[in-house]
Amino acid sequence: MLLYAPTIFISAFLLFLIQPIIAKQILPWFGGSASVWTTAMVFFQVTLLAGYAYCDVVTRLLNRRTQVIVHIVLLVASLAFLPVMADASWKPLGTENPSVRIIGLLLATIGLPFFLLSSTGPLVQAWFARSFAERRVYRLFALSNLASLLGLVAYPFLIEPWITMDHQVLIWSVGYAIFAISCAGAAYSSLSQGASKIAAAIDEPAAEAPPSVGRMAIWVALAALGSLLLLATTNHITRDIASIPFLWIVPLSLYLLTFVLCFDSDRWYRRWLFLPLVAAILVASAWGLQSSSVTYNIKISLPLYVLGMFVLCMFAHGELASDRPAPKYLTRFYLMVSLGGAIGGLFVGLIAPYVFPDYFELGLGYVLLALVAIAVLRSRGVVVMGAAAGVSIACSVFFALHIHGEVKGSRVLVRNFYATLQTHDTNADPAVGFGTRVLIDGVIIHGEQYLDGPLRTQPVTYYGVSSGVGRVMDVKREEPRKVAVIGLGAGTMAAFGKAGDEYWFYEINPQIFDVADTEFSYLRDSKATVMRVLGDARLSLEREEGHGFDVMVIDAFSSDSVPMHLLSAEAMEVYLKHLAPDGVIAFNVTNRYLNLTPPIQRIAQEYGLVSTYVSDEPTDRIHYDSEFVLVTRDPAVLNDPRIAGGISAVEEIPNIGVWTDNFNNLFRIRRF
Repeated sequence: MLLYAPTIFISAFLLFLIQPIIAKQILPWFGGSASVWTTAMVFFQVTLLAGYAYCDVVTRLLNRRTQVIVHIVLLVASLAFLPVMADASWKPLGTENPSVRIIGLLLATIGLPFFLLSSTGPLVQAWFARSFAERRVYRLFALSNLASLLGLVAYPFLIEPWITMDHQVLIWSVGYAIFAISCAGAAYSSLSQGASKIAAAIDEPAAEAPPSVGRMAIWVALAALGSLLLLATTNHITRDIASIPFLWIVPLSLYLLTFVLCFDSDRWYRRWLFLPLVAAILVASAWGLQSSSVTYNIKISLPLYVLGMFVLCMFAHGELASDRPAPKYLTRFYLMVSLGGAIGGLFVGLIAPYVFPDYFELGLGYVLLALVAIAVLRSRGVVVMGAAAGVSIACSVFFALHIHGEVKGSRVLVRNFYATLQTHDTNADPAVGFGTRVLIDGVIIHGEQYLDGPLRTQPVTYYGVSSGVGRVMDVKREEPRKVAVIGLGAGTMAAFGKAGDEYWFYEINPQIFDVADTEFSYLRDSKATVMRVLGDARLSLEREEGHGFDVMVIDAFSSDSVPMHLLSAEAMEVYLKHLAPDGVIAFNVTNRYLNLTPPIQRIAQEYGLVSTYVSDEPTDRIHYDSEFVLVTRDPAVLNDPRIAGGISAVEEIPNIGVWTDNFNNLFRIRRF
């Protein structure tokens, strides 16, 4: 036990610690999108499946000595991957399929180490079961998940805020080397004990019959639905706040906790207690997806979906644990569980973005779990079956209403790796006599244009003349302007363009270019010369020579989610490379959930810049409330009465610290 348990613990701790470390490394390269984490999770789950399949094959087909030799050789070979730092040559140019590139990058960076960490748990448990038949081997699975949970929780609280990325990679790589030595020791120990302690219950035919195809299908289905709910819930909360390790880790930690509880002891999952909770959560969550009162209220939606996911995964994993087979079939059981996890991950990460026009997979997950519950509870009597059928019908009705609500009235409804985009027309405004066309990303309007009349060519929404960016454009109106806009939206900023101006639009999502061209006319109506750059703005600007922009507008939000890599000190350094001496950077910090002004002003202070905050609350119907932070090298620009007249007081946050790619703290700036 002095070798087996620590080896399993270290492997699981490192396995889940590397996930936020490597995902955070590559997050700025792929637009800071929530889909970066989802795609990375697909890689992790598929590699976990490969590791479990490897265990199942070697324990069934190879003798003990050959198993040990093969595994030790692979352990030695995996040391060549250290240190596990993502190679900058994998940075995308903007035209590649991001999902394929992320998976290729992860394979080249952590492929073999992650594969071996994935395989260690079930393989060492199999060795343990053969040497100590009287021990409860499934408790080692609970230990493995506990270590995974500790690795995840340690990252946002003990590692990310205090340790730079370079040192994180170094510490993890040293830990992996220690793991390799420990695993080799456990392998050797299994050989020395195997001659006298091999259990007949493991190496001889078991009294329990092999699991049937139907039974294994239920294992796969329960595991797949747990994985689907995990990733779909993570997508749901991160696209409206920010794609950051903490919001990745909270759902995943609760997901792992359900494994810890369910496989540690049968006392944690009591069917009589959880079935009513599961029914209530399924109906409430499915209803909430089509209810604006839930969707737009984070204080309701965040606990409902996150804690709801915990309850639903307790049901899925509790039923898995209660149906676990004899230790002889341990590796097959783990293989089916990992297969289900991979299926759920592949569906959410690689299939749904290209099949569904919106985020429909969470609602579908509720329906499927209700249906699988009917199969699991088929022997529990008419009342239980009837209740399960009623829950599945209710979930199906609410899911249909959710789809209908999103599709109804939409002119365009499309989705890809980066976002979901929807356009629809509104009724004529009595005040102006014309309707508008609206672009929505998630739950936030990201562009609007009047369909006719003089307002058709005017900047509306967040870009009114009294907004922060409107005031900057007024100050710069007397000269030909060179303007960079990071985040296209409907192309509203092009309405400021006049003859002689150059407008450079940086946009990572090719679908937004298509929507701006076909649904709106800002780009083609602009008097300015319009340039388009497809790809992540920060990477594109890093590769380009200095432009000398007079104005840079940073407005690349997806729904309400914040692209943290565009608001860091490293990003500011890139912007300054392209900014004219008296140029202004206008950050659109309008956000329901986060007060982004203090960290941006702190970064400006770090670089010796001056900044101010402009909050605009227009009284007309065509402009929205907006908040902008204006940053420049030249104090005279901000002292111009046209800007100074709109300056607002800032809510101070002491000791905010300089945000970098490696450090940020959303807790300090939350508005909820």
